[in-house]
Amino acid sequence: MPLHLTKIAFGAQSYSDIESWYAGRRSPYLTTKYRPTKWEECIGGSLYWIHQHSIVARSVIKGFSQTDSGRWLIELEPELIRVSPRPKRAHQGWRYLKGDPPRDLKPGEDIGDALPGKLAAKLEKLGLV
Repeated sequence: MPLHLTKIAFGAQSYSDIESWYAGRRSPYLTTKYRPTKWEECIGGSLYWIHQHSIVARSVIKGFSQTDSGRWLIELEPELIRVSPRPKRAHQGWRYLKGDPPRDLKPGEDIGDALPGKLAAKLEKLGLV
């Protein structure tokens, strides 16, 4: 079973900003200073995007490669897949996703009025959600 990573969609003001990062790119990627220790297990897994304290989308990880400057590229599939929103605290860089990943939304499925991530996390902690 492949491992999954999470990453903050830093600079994204809305979900459509994340979509625009993928628009027209055949080989989207992100750069990182350090390659995951378990990088081979991440190939075939997904990179889950966090926006406003919620996991909102994912892309399949195709591979890892090193640049001439020594940084690492996390190579992604060009498809951005929406997932059922799940609260997730902010962090720097990437992290391994613990637990079961959020389910993919079906085409045309409406997520309804999703609670903001911080509020949903607080309500979940209180046992109200």
